Amino acid sequence: MSTFNELIAIVGRLRGEGGCPWDIKQTLESMRPYIIEEAHEVTDSITNGTVDELKKELGDLLFQVVLLSQISEDNGDFNIHDVCKAASDKMVRRHPHVFIDGHEEDDAGSIEAWETRKAKERGPRGSMMDGVPKSLPALLAAHRVGEKASRFGFDWPDISGVHEKIGEELDELEHAINNESHDRVAEEYGDVLLATANMGRFLKVDPEFALKGANDRFESRFRIMEGLALQENLLLSEMDVPALNALWARAKRMISERP
Repeated sequence: MSTFNELIAIVGRLRGEGGCPWDIKQTLESMRPYIIEEAHEVTDSITNGTVDELKKELGDLLFQVVLLSQISEDNGDFNIHDVCKAASDKMVRRHPHVFIDGHEEDDAGSIEAWETRKAKERGPRGSMMDGVPKSLPALLAAHRVGEKASRFGFDWPDISGVHEKIGEELDELEHAINNESHDRVAEEYGDVLLATANMGRFLKVDPEFALKGANDRFESRFRIMEGLALQENLLLSEMDVPALNALWARAKRMISERP
């Protein structure tokens, strides 16, 4: 038995008679947070982990896919083999330059060619935005919708246009703060975030990855601040803004001086 078939058998047993009560009671809906969590653990292991950690996390993610497929089979819908066939069929269909002898196409391996094939599958009533999941983190979704729109020329010619757009959105946010309702402020703030996310495309920087790095740096510096305050018998909650800023500056210097 192959290792993949062994995993399928294990999941089937977990869901079958005499199996694990937790696995048996799971539904497609109840599994949503777990599949998202496992996907994030894979990305964390790619960024910060070892090869062994990545192997483990990929295994956990694969388990989720097999379990979701088993739940669907138990519901009478499809099984893991149908999932594999759907993936195989799509990859062959989307790569005619690889799998069809004699196929000729300009720049066949480009993202534009890929999107053109997807558009043909969607038909005239489909939208480029159909491929952006609603459950995608909002910052990443902002990057993706801008990316998709740009492939059809709906974009700024260069980064200066993005700078102007961000300035325009900041002005509109300032006006809303001073004159509009909270809902309007939230709307304008969202426009600012969308514009800054789009700048990431011109900088060749993933906004989700960039913000994650900023979060990590902030957390690291704040933890150092807490440590410095503890060493000096200080309470952050009792310190004024200038003292907190001075402590923050010390924390930044300590990080920059690390080998």
